[in-house]
Amino acid sequence: MPADVIDYQIIGDDLQGVIVTLDPGEAVVAEAGAMMFMQDGIRMATTLDMTGSGGSMFSKLLAGGKRLLSGDSFFVTLFGNEAAVRRDVAFASPYPGKILPVDLAQWQGRIICQKDSFLCGARGINVTIAFTRRIGAGFFGGEGFILQRIEGDGLAFLHACGTIHVVDLKPGEVLRVDTGCLVAMQESVDYDIEMVPGVKTALFGGEGLFFAKLSGPGRVLLQTLPFSRLADKILASAPRGGGRRREEGGLLGGLGGLIGGDN
Repeated sequence: MPADVIDYQIIGDDLQGVIVTLDPGEAVVAEAGAMMFMQDGIRMATTLDMTGSGGSMFSKLLAGGKRLLSGDSFFVTLFGNEAAVRRDVAFASPYPGKILPVDLAQWQGRIICQKDSFLCGARGINVTIAFTRRIGAGFFGGEGFILQRIEGDGLAFLHACGTIHVVDLKPGEVLRVDTGCLVAMQESVDYDIEMVPGVKTALFGGEGLFFAKLSGPGRVLLQTLPFSRLADKILASAPRGGGRRREEGGLLGGLGGLIGGDN
């Protein structure tokens, strides 16, 4: 079925949300837990079928299993406007970054994304799994062998950590990217993994052992701060992780004890 034509407004700067305005009878699908608020007249229902086109229970379970493999939740939540007037429902990103509206009709009806990139979209789009074309990319890609494929002819909203940078690759043009910085790409982009040259550079360069090698033609969306990198920094600085705070706390505590005459 054709996707619903929805209106939206992106709010915020670095902690963004999207407000979707639905006409009577329209609906939007979202990942479980993404909803920020909804006005009176919006009805929420949990479903296995993103497209709202029905189908057998087996096909719905299969679709839910594919979403689970690609990093999304097994169920999706459908928000429909049952009022006689236009109503709003809003969704927020789970971590600091940007929300990017993608008109799938301008991406030839299909876009390939990293797992967890999908936030919400118009009823009628579908999110499934997309295996990488090279087995090396699956084993060493850093973000997993399975990517998301978002299909349809409507609006989908992706979220990324940090700022989004768009690169248009010409035929044969190659771009090497940190595997965690890749958000999405057109299906025409060839995706492979390339090992960092030189043993010393690979071991001590701090950039990991592998790059994502992207070959054009096609459009690529990158994020400036992969969430995995942010999480590593937080864990490294946490007291339980032996981070800097524990060291500073011990030093200041020792100085305080000396000043206070504890020793």
